Amino acid sequence: MRSPFGWRPRRGLAALVGIGALVTSLVPAQAAGAATGPTATTGAAGAGSPLYLDAHRPVDQRVEDLLRRMTLTEKIGQMTQAERAAVDADPTLVAQWQLGSVLSGGGSTPASNTPAAWVEMVNRYQEQALSTRLHIPMIYGIDAVHGHGNVYGATVFPQNIGLGATRDPGLAERVGHATAAEVRATGIPWDFAPCVCVTRDERWGRSYESFSEDPALVVRMESVIDGLQGSRPGQLDDADRVLATAKHYAGDGDTEYNTEIAQSNEGKPWYDQKYPIDQGVTVTNRADFARIDLAPYVAAVHRHDVGSVMPSFSSVDWTEDGVGNPTKMHANRELITDVLKRKIGFDGFVISDWEGIHQIPDPAEPDNGGLTAYKVRTGVNAGIDMFMEPNTAKQFEDLLLAEVNAGRVSQARIDDAVRRILRKKFQLGLFEHPYASADNVDQVGSPAHRALAREAAAKSQVLLKNSGNVLPLRRNAKLYVAGRNADDLGNQAGGWTITWQGQSGQDAIPGTSILEGIHQVAPGAQVTYSADASAPTAGADVGVVVVGETPYAEGYGDVGGPECGWCTTPQQEEKSLSLQPGDKAVVDKVCAAIAKCVVLVVSGRPQVLSDQLGEIDSLVASWLPGSEGAGVADVLFGRRPFTGQLSVTWPRDAAQVPINVGDANYQPQYPYGWGLRTDAARDRLTEAVRNARSDSRDRAVRAALRDLTDALGRNGWTSTGTPRPATLRSLAAALAELRSARTDTSALAAAIVSVARDQAQAAVVNGIAPANAASLIADADHALQSGDAVRAFTLLRRVSA
Repeated sequence: MRSPFGWRPRRGLAALVGIGALVTSLVPAQAAGAATGPTATTGAAGAGSPLYLDAHRPVDQRVEDLLRRMTLTEKIGQMTQAERAAVDADPTLVAQWQLGSVLSGGGSTPASNTPAAWVEMVNRYQEQALSTRLHIPMIYGIDAVHGHGNVYGATVFPQNIGLGATRDPGLAERVGHATAAEVRATGIPWDFAPCVCVTRDERWGRSYESFSEDPALVVRMESVIDGLQGSRPGQLDDADRVLATAKHYAGDGDTEYNTEIAQSNEGKPWYDQKYPIDQGVTVTNRADFARIDLAPYVAAVHRHDVGSVMPSFSSVDWTEDGVGNPTKMHANRELITDVLKRKIGFDGFVISDWEGIHQIPDPAEPDNGGLTAYKVRTGVNAGIDMFMEPNTAKQFEDLLLAEVNAGRVSQARIDDAVRRILRKKFQLGLFEHPYASADNVDQVGSPAHRALAREAAAKSQVLLKNSGNVLPLRRNAKLYVAGRNADDLGNQAGGWTITWQGQSGQDAIPGTSILEGIHQVAPGAQVTYSADASAPTAGADVGVVVVGETPYAEGYGDVGGPECGWCTTPQQEEKSLSLQPGDKAVVDKVCAAIAKCVVLVVSGRPQVLSDQLGEIDSLVASWLPGSEGAGVADVLFGRRPFTGQLSVTWPRDAAQVPINVGDANYQPQYPYGWGLRTDAARDRLTEAVRNARSDSRDRAVRAALRDLTDALGRNGWTSTGTPRPATLRSLAAALAELRSARTDTSALAAAIVSVARDQAQAAVVNGIAPANAASLIADADHALQSGDAVRAFTLLRRVSA
């Protein structure tokens, strides 16, 4: 398929074997069924050419033709992935080990971390892969989890927890597409994203990698997969698409917090501490596991045809057979083979996590943290197809070869794994265009992508409190800006940015800090900035305090877990669900000194603020907005309205955690789905109706639009923009009509429900809501994300009626 950018790779398989050259018996066959090497040029096969080189043949035919020509050693090579650092000094190792894949871990970059240098590096490894007997191209992979974060200058989008707050699957798809374009522009066709975990405990250091605590919202936001891979068959080989990876299968966000580990960590040096929740055990019954943890993978496969799946480091312990016998996910044949591949029908390939099988307990060598024959055969027989062995690729290959020869791993299992891998390589067009082009490096950090990131940052902001309508701010206001996260792009981006754990500092990445965004959006404002609030506050109309967390990633982000001893100094603070003492002091000082006080929390998870909430006029959950801080400023000054909603529950105190939508005795500070808006409900509804007119051929939509036309009449709204009872009845009638619509009316339904949410939240703010208002609001949003807008509207009306 021709690239939408119009380029064709400059070198291909034909350049290696020679146009029209006949290549015969490069290496004698070494296994039953193995045949001679390729005999054709790139694209269409000539006389005597191997079928697998004929791009006009169906992919499955090409796969089977190539598979029967491969030796066992070549097949095992395809199942092996090494880290670039293990082969960079001697790229011929890619050929010697016949590697099927190479990856970059977090922070593993070429010496010159530029887009062009990435292209050159990937092509250098590819040249070695193509020098092997059958010239099978390798596939390069990377963690681009919120944009192409490893590459300096790339667009850094909000982390997933912020994208979940947008409630905008269309935006998520566009973010995925932009990410794919930047990843592919650097020569990389495979992204280890998205994380479709369901975060159920914010003490988990990877909480921000999840779209939500609600599996229904996670499923909706999986539209990002369509952005990465393309939503139509055959798009994988486009120059702006990549293979996506649903991870971490399954239950990684649902592991139990180990209080004993957290307590035993106290007083120990960071390098002797253990993770209290990351890579832990999901203790659950099968029904809950299917409902919460497995549901996103069913959707990823059935709705989005995700190309690869990565198992979790965690374990699962079924309560049906008693607690205390967990199984590592990398060893779980039932869940990988029986459930994922057979029952769900996943036809892509399973890639292990970083040295994932090393964690499988070996009964004969319980203290061996490395590779053993037992771990290798257990992982392969469980159904893993490719193995991320960053520094032990050759050892893995040797052990697997011995296991097959000994009969402990079947040839059929090997063939199944390789068949799955090859299918994706063909679909990606790697056989036709194995080398990357540098023609599209200008896609990395492009103005269009940064504009999209700015939009995403704005839509991810959640307005939790707004006493006296302090927000939006006047663009000529006298502002006192304080807090360590006001002018720190590293903190603003979070983990998995340039390095694995991320890094604090304004120079961590190119972009716009929130402070810079304020100057950009409101050049007429008088701004005094003091990170620690030591500068005089006299003369300021409004204080804007930007506090929160410093970057972290898996393990080192666990509350009660180890601090990152090698990270920047700010990152070495103890992780907490509450603000750090220095942040609290700045909030107290500014809010006491200035009449109007706005606090923004830049963090990967909620921060408990109950003790200070009374002194804060406006509170914003900014999450980790990425490289475009001007998007945050856009909503602060009303350039865009606040529209975001909490994707996770905001606890009243740390003792409430874990707390999730649907829990009994649900009394958080702010419920799942909460989010005050600064746009007018009637205007919002008018726009939604205008956008829905194109579906007016649908009888149900026409009926709903008639009801909505009645609802939008000026007599149906008070002078303050509140809908009258008759208007609310018309809105309910419209939702009932939409139930039978044949077209997608989710956007229109969401706009209607948002009017009822406004009323419910106003009742809470005014102190006239029922005692169970939090549960009703959270349950309503879960119903909406699950597709039941009528129930959502009904629940919200119970709050404000």
